[in-house]
Amino acid sequence: MDLQELRQQIDEIDNQMLELLNKRVEIVKKVGELKRATNTIIYRPEREKAIIDRLSALNQGRTLNRSAIEAIYLEIFAVSRNIELPERISYLGPEGSFTHQAAESRFGAMSDYISLPSIRSVFESVDTGRVRFGVVPIENNREGIVNETIDLLYELDIKIVAEVLLPIHHTFATKCHTLQEVKRVYSKDIAFRQCQRFLNEYLDVNQVDLIPIESTSKAARIVSTEPNSAAICSHIAAKLFGVPILFENIEDGQYNRTRFLIISKDFTNQNTGKDKTSLVVDLPEKPGSLASFLQEFNERQINLTKIESRPTRADEKFRSWFYIDFDGHIEDEKVQEILQKHTSHVKWLGSYLKLS
Repeated sequence: MDLQELRQQIDEIDNQMLELLNKRVEIVKKVGELKRATNTIIYRPEREKAIIDRLSALNQGRTLNRSAIEAIYLEIFAVSRNIELPERISYLGPEGSFTHQAAESRFGAMSDYISLPSIRSVFESVDTGRVRFGVVPIENNREGIVNETIDLLYELDIKIVAEVLLPIHHTFATKCHTLQEVKRVYSKDIAFRQCQRFLNEYLDVNQVDLIPIESTSKAARIVSTEPNSAAICSHIAAKLFGVPILFENIEDGQYNRTRFLIISKDFTNQNTGKDKTSLVVDLPEKPGSLASFLQEFNERQINLTKIESRPTRADEKFRSWFYIDFDGHIEDEKVQEILQKHTSHVKWLGSYLKLS
């Protein structure tokens, strides 16, 4: 069989796929009509995961792996959501940032995105209803928690819809043909720290200026027009500004991941049995109050996965409130037993599909 015959087979399969996708879209439109009639949320991460789980199990032993199936179907889901009801999504910018990449990984390339300059502006865009969803970082497994995000969860009436776990891979992008031509490297200070080994091994740091700026995306934009320069940036930023990638995955550690949150004003996920719940807890100022509260989780064998303290800032005392993650859903009987005892001291932030 020659190349032309193989290409003809691919064309025939593409024709069949297009016909099937159109049939799927017609059904999606009917689903959208039902959801609009009942004011139901379009984005259902637990339903999307169930589809990917089912298809991955069905496909075991064949050429496509789970990652490939997920990549294909997340884009199909995103297109479907836009046909059901176009959603506007804000994210911590600039365009080409890792938060932008996290947003596109869940909402696809077709969604209506708004890049905003701060985490607070993303929260406020959701709080005022200018967008349906917002995407913000909450923690990095090397750098720790993003305090501004949990402070705003405490301050505003916003719910967590889902989490996105994104591997952070840095690229070395430049229009120079050789490393010897590079005289300046632009990036965010945190990216320089995370790529220190690469910089020491591949560049003469005594001959090359490392210039910290506010974002890796801006680094790529500068390098797109400035000779003898390079950027440490995300793959999406290099692609966005047309800067060739000389080296990929230059970060020191292979397990550099950031957790992002998808937030919304009014959203409740169904109980899947594989959920995570987040709370804000502001306990009375008396001896043992925190220990007693946490003990209730231990007694019910509920796994606490994170606890962070933050200053109340409400008075001159050094009081704290707590951000807590645990395994389980708000509707679980054991969770309800705890929350009903502490109604005035607990704020529920959301129950959502657990990925970590």
